[in-house]
Amino acid sequence: MPVVYLHPVNPRVLLGVTVLGLIGLISDHVRADEKFEASNYLTGDWGGLRSELHDKGADITVEYVGEAAANLHGGYNQDKTARYTDQLALGTTLDMNKLAGWQGAKFQLMITERSGRNLAGDRIGDPRAGMLSSTQEVYGRGQTWRLTQMWLSQEFLDGDLDVKFGRFGEGEDFNTFPCDFQNNAFCGAQVANWAGSVWYNWPVSQWAARVKYKITPEIYAQVGAFEVNSSYLETGNGFKLSGSGAEGALFPVELVWTPKVNGLPGEYRAGYYYSNAKADDVFDGADGQPQPVSGGAFQSHGSKHGSWIVIQQQLTSRGGSTDRGLSVFFNATMHDKETNLVDNFVQAGVSYKGPFDSRPKDDFGFGVARIHVNPAVAKHASLTNQLAGINNYDNPAFMPIRDTEYDAEIYYGFAVTPWLTLRPNLQYIRHPGGVDEVDSAVVAGLKMAVKF
Repeated sequence: MPVVYLHPVNPRVLLGVTVLGLIGLISDHVRADEKFEASNYLTGDWGGLRSELHDKGADITVEYVGEAAANLHGGYNQDKTARYTDQLALGTTLDMNKLAGWQGAKFQLMITERSGRNLAGDRIGDPRAGMLSSTQEVYGRGQTWRLTQMWLSQEFLDGDLDVKFGRFGEGEDFNTFPCDFQNNAFCGAQVANWAGSVWYNWPVSQWAARVKYKITPEIYAQVGAFEVNSSYLETGNGFKLSGSGAEGALFPVELVWTPKVNGLPGEYRAGYYYSNAKADDVFDGADGQPQPVSGGAFQSHGSKHGSWIVIQQQLTSRGGSTDRGLSVFFNATMHDKETNLVDNFVQAGVSYKGPFDSRPKDDFGFGVARIHVNPAVAKHASLTNQLAGINNYDNPAFMPIRDTEYDAEIYYGFAVTPWLTLRPNLQYIRHPGGVDEVDSAVVAGLKMAVKF
């Protein structure tokens, strides 16, 4: 099958053509289920066009996220500097029932672009080992334009069964978690951060399918199949659609419980993933000897697997509204020790929405995380150094011994307007990259989110 590319210099044209073409399907009988609020967007209602499109089933997304970070103390390189990275997202959500009488169907298209520089790679972490987390979560997966979403979903059985297929990432549906923090250890689906060779989070997409079934009003189960194709990660392949270079597939399964505890919402997730793509051992060589001894290829395994738990529960309300109050969260992931750099991760914290009556839309968050490196990885590095006769950390050829990285972040979110949120934050990273020799770091950050 020939490779198919969409040229990355025309993302806005692609979006515009798609939206305008589908808007042509609109019929006169449709009506709005929810009123469009122009005040939620910087550019307003576009002279009434935006609300008209919304009423007829088409919502337009133009969002910008920018993140600044400065190293105040510690880290591998203590020269003070600041870095900025950002993301632009352009997309549309189409209610196919309103547009074409296609009941229970929805179409989503999203194009993203990332640019800028990250502070963590050379200031906070030792470049020989890298950091495990990131001080700017919006950085990564190639500073390039990407087709991030292009999927269609369809409901059956009065909405109890939902099928979704197209281009998207696992973290949209599985192991999901909000992204209000700036440190990556507290943002999004955490499995992708520690098993990123097979699980691709936003903004990367791959061919995928997901089936979700509602067991009870509070419980649903879902299963997915996602193409594993590392060529999608490459800069310049953000619009590759062919599937050439596929290495296998990843299959996640998850059970989700969404109870009301004392009338307050909660969400509890437990899941497991299995990838049949080949994965290298982290210690043994292809000849059965430790890889540093042979110096050749690593032993190849036929699979990679892991599991996760996500807990979010609101504990209090304020002013009689469940939109305000204190919530707690907890995340944990576990990964196989034969093939994965990180063997386990845990994270916990609190958030509070609407802490002050005068600022009901503001929010506050605090979290701590522990990222544990597979002991076999440290064993590999230690043996490599021993065989090379190197025992001095300051030797450029020394391979750092990694163990555990600890991350903490506190932020306050100012809802400046309905379309602008500013979240200044302070981060603390102990043993960046899991390397004990690297000084603990303090980072000041600022996360900005704008809806146009």
